[in-house]
Amino acid sequence: MSSVSSNEWVHEAWKWATDKTITQASITRDHFPHVAEHGVYDRCDPQWWTAGFWPGLLWLVHKYNPAFTAETDTKQLASQQLAQWAQSCERQLEPCLHDTEQVDHDLGFIWLLSGVAHYKQTGNAEARRRSLLAANLLAARFNVKGHYIRAWNFESAHMDTRGVAIIDSMMNLPLLYWASLETGDPRYYELATLHANTVAREFVRADHSICHVIEFDPLTGHKRHEHGGQGYAPGSAWARGTAWALHGFALSYAYTKDARYLEISRQTAGFFLQQMGDDIVPYWDFRAPEANRNAYDSSATAIAASGMLELAKYVDESESESLQQAASRLISGLYARYSTRHSNDEGMITYGTVHYPENRQLNVPIIYGDYFFVEALAKLRGEQGLFTPGL
Repeated sequence: MSSVSSNEWVHEAWKWATDKTITQASITRDHFPHVAEHGVYDRCDPQWWTAGFWPGLLWLVHKYNPAFTAETDTKQLASQQLAQWAQSCERQLEPCLHDTEQVDHDLGFIWLLSGVAHYKQTGNAEARRRSLLAANLLAARFNVKGHYIRAWNFESAHMDTRGVAIIDSMMNLPLLYWASLETGDPRYYELATLHANTVAREFVRADHSICHVIEFDPLTGHKRHEHGGQGYAPGSAWARGTAWALHGFALSYAYTKDARYLEISRQTAGFFLQQMGDDIVPYWDFRAPEANRNAYDSSATAIAASGMLELAKYVDESESESLQQAASRLISGLYARYSTRHSNDEGMITYGTVHYPENRQLNVPIIYGDYFFVEALAKLRGEQGLFTPGL
């Protein structure tokens, strides 16, 4: 890093990230990128769980880039084009809502960052309609015996996926909270809190580490097994799962003001920072053995840092300052050491890992790493993320 002050580096990083997004948009347009292997982002189908992050990034930059207020034809055109491509993505996502085999618990990731973001910024009635339909489909995945939202649809030889819930689900709950606020119907809120209570009870360990996958009996709701999932093994500490929990429980607190959620987010943040030490990017699993420490996950850093900035809004002043400093250190480190700012590669943040146990896409830029990096920068500038209530 250069010797610029904190505010200066945030301004510099924000300008680079928004300019990079505008440049990337001219290439990606209304497609759905996931990972940038060999310096080029791929194109995924609209039903893939990461499909919301690209339109979310477009809406985030569209909303907060002050350059778009400049009275120049170029900037105004760029602003309009980002919104148009985001809206085109949303229209492509709608057919998935009419096929229950193509939707799962990640409806929140997809629709909070597409339809809900669109509706909040423009008041578009179609965006509201689509987003409420998505919320209804997410609510329909609730298991009334086990008080959990079912994760996946696929069949597995290793688990009964009818009874599976995963930690990523905590980031999807804001779609249900939003639906309750938007409609005045408390059912969405109640289902979200019942699920969050189950996650708090079953996924959060005594040492404040987090498990990825819990399998319940789908008929009785009783817990059967913990699975390693994308972590190394049962009992390990998948880095991105830790970040999902930290951020997700902070968001649940933002909507509910339930002190249990705040405390879990605080404890998970403490665990994450303790495991990180002075590092900027963690190994993909904090408890991976030495032989398996050949992959990192920068997306965990970005998700956790944005989550710390969310959490910092709800704790006392001294803890808030500490969290903000920690998040600033992590994001500035990503910008200085792990960004693509000195290359022409697509993607912003390098060394993300999608799925180590399946040896899939290791040490590459990932769209959700990019999204949460930019979201954290927006928060460092005093703005809010797209998962936050009231925007």
